[in-house]
Amino acid sequence: MVKPKNQIDIREIFLGMQRQMRTKLTLNRKILTHPVVKGDVSEAEWIDMLSSYLPSRYRVDKAFVIDCDGIVSDQIDIVIYDRHYSPFILKQNGSTYIPAESVYAVIEVKPTLTAKNIDYAAHKAYSVRRLKRTTARIVHAAGEIKKPKKPFNILAGILTIDGKCTDALKTKLMKLPKKQTLQFGCSLDYVSFWLKKNKFEKSLQTDALIFFFINLLSELQQLGTVSAINLKAYIKTFKEK
Repeated sequence: MVKPKNQIDIREIFLGMQRQMRTKLTLNRKILTHPVVKGDVSEAEWIDMLSSYLPSRYRVDKAFVIDCDGIVSDQIDIVIYDRHYSPFILKQNGSTYIPAESVYAVIEVKPTLTAKNIDYAAHKAYSVRRLKRTTARIVHAAGEIKKPKKPFNILAGILTIDGKCTDALKTKLMKLPKKQTLQFGCSLDYVSFWLKKNKFEKSLQTDALIFFFINLLSELQQLGTVSAINLKAYIKTFKEK
């Protein structure tokens, strides 16, 4: 079968992105000496990639997540959130604060996929999932949706340059408590994994990035739109101060 002249190979494009990401992150690891700087640069590379390829309804930032009671999460390396329906994003002293209701996914960036780093990412996920998320009715042109949408389970994961997903790590991931669960991980040099309804799926070594990203898109699509924020809950908090 003759390949049309105007046909592109999507898989090859993602493989090129994977090679580019691996080169950038590996180079950063070699030439940068300060661990905090290394981490910041790696996070920026992942944020840039996700910002470039996720649909515009999603925003990607390093941020803290807050709730209507003023409780704040740990700082999260990457937060994927809804900007269209989020009425406010706070910025103070160089830090970004995002309301919990607007969050789709939280991700930690580490050099290597290890049991210690999985525990770290799981703790960060818990610091977000424990926050209160309000809901409210939605008024639209055709009328009103009176029954508020129930908040979905926020996705969580870890992104690394290397590290193998061993049987021991797989077992650890499967046994994490519900609010600490990591649904996905990507080790650029080896493998990506997704945990869906207790089913563990792994990529080929050559397809780590495309497997992670396409599944991320699919899972975000399944979540739909975030719940509407009950602004009265936030107003109440402001009045009590």
